[in-house]
Parts: sequence; C-alpha cells; structure tokens
Amino acid sequence: MVESDQTVEVVVGNEHGLHARPAARLVGLANSFDAVVTLTDLDTGRGPIDAGSLSMVATLNAQQGHRLRVGASGPQADEALAAIGKLAAENFGDEPATTAAPDSIGMAATSAGGSGLDVALGPAVVAGAQVDVSGYVASGDEWARLEDAMATVAEELGQLRERSGELGGIFEAHLALLEDRKPLDEIRAAIAAGTPAPVAWKQTYDNLAKTFEGLDDAYQRERAQDVRAVRDRVLRALTGATVDEAADGGILVVPELDAATAATLDAAKVAGIAVRAAGTTGHGVIVARSRGIPLITGIGDVDVPVGATVAFDARAGSFDVAPDEDAVRRTITERQTERDRAIAEADQPATTVDGRTIAVLVNVGSVQDAVDARGADGSGLVRTEVLFGHRRTAPSVDEQAEQFRAIAQALQGKPITIRTWDIGGDKPLPFLPQDQEPNPFLGERGLRVFRRRPELLQDQLEAVRRVAAETPVHVMFPMVTTADEVAWALDQLDQRGPRPDGLEVGIMVEIPAAALRIDTLAAGLDFVSIGTNDLTQYTTAADRTNTAVAALADGLDPAVLQLIDHVVRRAGVRVAVCGDLASDPQAAVLLAALGVDELSAVGPQVPLVKERLRRADLHQIDTAAVLAARDAAQVRGLL
Repeated sequence: MVESDQTVEVVVGNEHGLHARPAARLVGLANSFDAVVTLTDLDTGRGPIDAGSLSMVATLNAQQGHRLRVGASGPQADEALAAIGKLAAENFGDEPATTAAPDSIGMAATSAGGSGLDVALGPAVVAGAQVDVSGYVASGDEWARLEDAMATVAEELGQLRERSGELGGIFEAHLALLEDRKPLDEIRAAIAAGTPAPVAWKQTYDNLAKTFEGLDDAYQRERAQDVRAVRDRVLRALTGATVDEAADGGILVVPELDAATAATLDAAKVAGIAVRAAGTTGHGVIVARSRGIPLITGIGDVDVPVGATVAFDARAGSFDVAPDEDAVRRTITERQTERDRAIAEADQPATTVDGRTIAVLVNVGSVQDAVDARGADGSGLVRTEVLFGHRRTAPSVDEQAEQFRAIAQALQGKPITIRTWDIGGDKPLPFLPQDQEPNPFLGERGLRVFRRRPELLQDQLEAVRRVAAETPVHVMFPMVTTADEVAWALDQLDQRGPRPDGLEVGIMVEIPAAALRIDTLAAGLDFVSIGTNDLTQYTTAADRTNTAVAALADGLDPAVLQLIDHVVRRAGVRVAVCGDLASDPQAAVLLAALGVDELSAVGPQVPLVKERLRRADLHQIDTAAVLAARDAAQVRGLL
C-alpha cells in the first residue's frame, strides 16, 4: 500500500499498544472521513497498512512508545489527520492501565449480582464445542446468507455495547472485527469461487486469530480470543447452532471465555466459570470479574462430565471433579464471612495473634487508585511510569510534584513510596524511546536506563524531594544489581542538597544477584522492597505471560522463597514486598512469618490481606518446612 504525501507523526501511549479497543477507535475515526488513511510504524518499519481495517491496525503490533506515521489522501485528508492526531494525544481513548494481581478478588460493588468470591460449587455445564462446518455445501446466495447473519450479530453486539458501560469498548472492538473490510474481501472472494459461507468465514477468521497469536505482546496475543468470539457468534447465526447456558447454580466450563458470554450470563444465578485456557487479561475474564462472577483460569484438559458436581478454589489454584461438597460449602461460608469482615474492619491495623503488626499498603498507578484504596497504611509502590505513561513529553518537576501530593492527600498524609522511572522490558515510556534489544528483559531496564539520561531521573528526584519536605515520602530505585548502582543513585539524589527529614531511601530487589548480595547493597539505606514478579521470573527463567512456561513462574516456588528469606535475614533494614505475592492473603501470612515488615497489595486486596493477618499466629507457620519444600504445590499444601 502506498503512503500518502500528507502525513503526521504520533506516539502510541497505551500500555499494551494499539490493541483491539484503541485500534477500533482509530479505525472508526479513519473510516468516518472521505479519505484513505494509512499507518506506518517507524520503530519497526512495518507498513504502510490500511488504517480502516481493524485486523491490519491491531496486527501492526504497534507497542507503547512506538512512533506512527499517519498518512492520508482524499477530499478530507487534512481533517482526518487532525482528528487522528487529537485521538492519539488522548491516548486513543484508553485510560492509563494499572497492573492487578492475576487472581485478585474484586472488592468493588458487584451490582450485577455476582458474589465476588474466589470459590464455587455446582453442576458442570460443559460448553464451547466448535461449530462443525465440514458438511456444508454452497447453495443459493451465500453472500446474502452471510450478510443476514452479520446483521443479526451486529444487533446483538450493539445491544451489549450499550448496556456494558465502561466495558462497552470491548464490544465496539467486536463490531469493528465483524465489519473489517480486509477479511470480508477475502471471504467474498472465497464465496465467489464456490466456498460455502460458513467455511469461508471460519477459515478466514481462523487465520486472523493465528496472526494475533503470533504477536510479541502477551496482552495482544490474548486478543485472538476476541477474533474467535466473533467467528463463533457469526457461525452460530449462520448455522443455527446453539450455546449451552449455565443452569441456576451451575459452573460453566469453557475452553476460553469471550466477553459476550461473560456479559450476558445471569451473574446472580451462575455459580462460577472455569476456563481451560490460562491467562488473566482476556476480555471475557475482565468482564466476568467486573461482574463479581467467581472464576478460575488455566484448569487445562481435565475431563469434566456434563452435570458432574465440580468445585474450584481460585485462591488455592484448585479445580476438583466430585469434590467434598460439605467442605466446599464451609469454605464458601468462611470466604463470605471473611470478605464481609474484611470490608467492615478495613481501617483496623493488621496485628497478628502473636502480636506482630504488619503494615499493609497499596500499589497505585493513578491518583484514583489512592482515592479508592480502603484500609491502606500508605502506598508501598507508586508506579511513576504508569502515572505518567500517557504523556508524549516528559512531565516537569512541578507536574510530578503535583501528582505525588495528590496521592499523599488521598491517603491522608500516610507514607507514600515512589518508585523512580521503571521502564524497559515490557514497559516503554513514550517520551523516552529505547533502541530495540534482542532480549529487553535482560537489557536496559529501570535504573540502568538513566545512567545515560540522568537529567530525567534528577527531575523526578527533585519532585520527590519537594513533596518529602511536606509529607512522609520514601523513594526507591528499581532493577538494582550492584553496589556501584546504589552509590550512583544516591549521588543523583543528593546532588541538589541535603535530603529532607521526611525522606527515606531504598531499592527494589528483583534480581537474584541483588538478593544474594543484599547485605552489601542495603548498607546505608532505610529499606528494601522485594518485587516478587520479576524476582520470580528471573529465578525460574520463565516469562509469566507465556502460557507455555507460565506455570513455572510461581512466586511460591521454594527457590524464590529462599531468596526472600535470605533478604530478610541479611538486609539489616526494613523489608517490604510489593509484588503480586503481597496481594495473596495466604502468601501474605507466609511472608510475614518469614519476617517481612511491610506488604503492598493491589487496592481491592488490602482489606483481605489485613483480615487474614489478623487471624494468623505466625509462630504456627513452619517456615523451615516451607523453605525445604519440593515445589510450589507442596508449599501451598503446607500453608
């Protein structure tokens, strides 16, 4: 495709790049003008592609921080370029995303009727068999049949979009996939050559799903689920196939969960959903959790007879056929009681039975996260790269200080821990382009980046210093490996004068080398904070977003726990944990028993973590047995 001479350059600010929802907004806007619009990714060299095709825009695989050249030709070229430039400046309609624990229990209001629990019991409703199109032959006007089916599906998706509130963008993307002209051109050509409509539709959308599955970003790969969801919905309309629905009190067992199914289930009646596929960022999973429907993912190919009584406990990661029903019901009652009590007592301190008080803080990526936090003793992690991740230019010292003050005020002056820019790997910043690396997770990440761009770090540290003069602030440096790096970071902090009295300084422990030499690195610091997500990933050499090896990246792996134990015993300073393990109430008790002083969890989990700690006697935790365990499964059994 030839690029037009009229162009503008924009930067992708979205955390997961131009995935389905922002891509759908861009496609809809491009198609609203009398112009031919193209996109070229200047960082990868891909393109130009047709900006009016969702499949082409989404599979361009433009990531956060990439520069796009937008070209246009035609009567309304100028208007199209101006409108797309404005949309890009608004982050393509996406809010900056925050990271949540994979299996966190939603504490938000479940107005759609779900229990919000992480455990369920009921008869299995096994669904998800693919529509068999092998026996179809072309007869009559196949294209007209397909158009009728697409019109039916468009109406259904439109209704879902209108009643889905802030999640309506998911169905907007499904509509764009349904009406995407590139696959439709292929299907029309196949039908003209004699292929039956169901066969042509399925083959084309199967191929499109494979294209998504080949993308680099794990979140983008999961968008293949959206393609298959649209594929199956049209096939059912074409062939008259029906969908099994969960009976009252039933557990729906599906290969993968599409957003439409999650949105249309009666949340007050369905007991839960068990998804065979792994992954926690699929649109169906997001919708189900937002509705408070109990859910577990990654149950695999376990044989589930239709109608058999099944149960799952997402907290324990277990799925059972023919479970002990009385025991599961007791667990459900206990979890509901725990949840109710946790909310009611969220502001009470997390003092264990044996008298230790553990600070439970909240991870935030926006001021709203701090506003919404219930019971937090402060913030143990302010993700500055998320807070300013939508910016195309670096924020000024004043702008950063303003946001830090707002977070501190939302938390009523409790301490906030500001992590300096943590970029690289899967976290680029639009205003700080990085060279492509063959293995970015082992390249320039975190503090390493700023050895060559110290002015950006110094501006951020100046904002930290200003706010620390007014309210308690802790600052910590990410991705530290050596004592020389710690010395350099402290020098950057102290270049503009003495530290304010309210400022404490620490580092993140995310690398096995840092954990093993912690007594050297922590000298002269006030605290260290263990980032269990990366520590687990680097210890097990397993990318937790890669479903092929994600099971290896388990934070309760004894090797990871041994490193945490080593840090606690050798650091000589306060030890915090701000990774996903801190959001797991069960793991939180173990971390406290190992001697961790502070836990920083995602907002919805803070009350539950505090509640679990209040009921724990840390003397009863056999930490020696846990550290000597065979694997993570045995650790869970011991807990």
